[in-house]
Amino acid sequence: MFERVPDLNNQPSSRPVRRSLLSARKFALMASVVAGVGAGAFGLSQYPGHVDLFSTPAHAQVGNEVHKAQQPVGFADIVEKVKPSVISVKVNIAEKVAKNDDRGEDSPFPPGSPMERFFRRFGGELPPGLRGHRGGGGMMTGQGSGFFITADGYAVTNNHVVDGADKVEVTTDDGKTYKAKVIGTDQRTDLALIKVEGRTDFPFAKLSDGKPRIGDWVLAVGNPFGLGGTVTAGIVSASGRDIGNGPYDDFIQIDAPVNKGNSGGPAFDTNGEVMGVNTAIYSPSGGSVGIAFSIPASTVKQVVQQLKDKGSVSRGWIGVQIQPVTPEIADSLGLKKAEGALVAEPQKDGPAAKAGIESGDVITAVNGTPVKDARELARTIGGFAPGNTVKLTVVHKGSDKELSLTLGQLPNQIEAKANTDDDSGRSSSRGTEVPRLGLTIAPSSSVAGAGKDGVVVTDVDPKSAAADRGFKEGDVILEVAGKTIASPGDVRDAINAAKADNKNSVLIRVRSGGSSRFVALPISAKG
Repeated sequence: MFERVPDLNNQPSSRPVRRSLLSARKFALMASVVAGVGAGAFGLSQYPGHVDLFSTPAHAQVGNEVHKAQQPVGFADIVEKVKPSVISVKVNIAEKVAKNDDRGEDSPFPPGSPMERFFRRFGGELPPGLRGHRGGGGMMTGQGSGFFITADGYAVTNNHVVDGADKVEVTTDDGKTYKAKVIGTDQRTDLALIKVEGRTDFPFAKLSDGKPRIGDWVLAVGNPFGLGGTVTAGIVSASGRDIGNGPYDDFIQIDAPVNKGNSGGPAFDTNGEVMGVNTAIYSPSGGSVGIAFSIPASTVKQVVQQLKDKGSVSRGWIGVQIQPVTPEIADSLGLKKAEGALVAEPQKDGPAAKAGIESGDVITAVNGTPVKDARELARTIGGFAPGNTVKLTVVHKGSDKELSLTLGQLPNQIEAKANTDDDSGRSSSRGTEVPRLGLTIAPSSSVAGAGKDGVVVTDVDPKSAAADRGFKEGDVILEVAGKTIASPGDVRDAINAAKADNKNSVLIRVRSGGSSRFVALPISAKG
């Protein structure tokens, strides 16, 4: 809102004179202070036109101090060096429509792909930068970014940029367009390697060997909105971020503005080396809010090398369902620290099962290197090639033991089997209440479709800790405090034993659908 300033020229004639005298008095006092002489040294009529404030010794001193201070560092030299290695990636994708059950809209992306999930979250309109046009033959276009890693045309981008592409073209910083082909993709890390034909002297970027520190400068270069190369700057906000994309999440978080279309573009450090590949943003509004995520250069190196050598990525696999060790779980197991990976269930005939690993074991180290959590175990094992032998340190029933096993190969897709049993055949009996847990349970053999093992949950107190931790009707409790359960009486006995041992919580292994997990439930004082 602007306010109109009074026009002093339209005021009575006496006011300008008085105002000028007052102004002169103010400036005279200021001049006396700045020049370091008394007010009596000048008459008011002597000041106008005789003192130049912009050439006083004080101003010169301030100017000198400013010049001595460190000036903001620009990035022009770095950008001039690295920007030619960055490319715009344009793709043509045959329209494959997947029905969006939640909104009744059509998704043009493959079911389960990162962009299909983005589409489901933000609605039916394609995001800017990936919003192309549909031409004849059911084709659509998309836009992303990438960068050369070799002079002969190998370039890195995101898997979701080129996933399903029938045609890939890249535009270099000098405006020239080249055809490219997809060498290989890795959906788990959202990385892809493409090969650009036509030259052997492309400017290329180097993947950093170091690990960025929180607070380091970062430059994000890409092609947001398909408008051409753009550079933004920020800092590294965090590292090791898990954004729920998968077990290999290990993202660098940066606050440099990154928008849709920057996908696959590099994040450079101040040495001009690639510290990460921009792949995702957190955006309630759909635009940049200063939270972006980059795949670390160390991960890019491992994945790209395999894609270049054989067109796909092979990862080590031990065949276990794992979950984090929470403080409550650590207390239930008698662990000193809430660290390691809790084995919820070893896969039958998998490497871990053959080596003797059981449900309830906690894997704490691989080849002597401590494992912080379940994600770190997944990344560590995945970093080994299938066929390698590794030594695992495992806490088994309160004691440490070491096991050696040969890694298998991680299957390309692992699908959990959904529980298709309906509720129509279940017993009408409520079963036995366990007030300390907030559950009502019955022997599995008495409930149709529940199987023969354990006890089935027939009711959950909505105000209980069990409800807060996701228990629901139909779940099957297999173990309590490390003891196999066959009846509600076994559950009560296990709880009483835990109370006698002064445990604050009890560890329960529960099967829900086609998978099992461990849950630590606090034991209430009553029941």
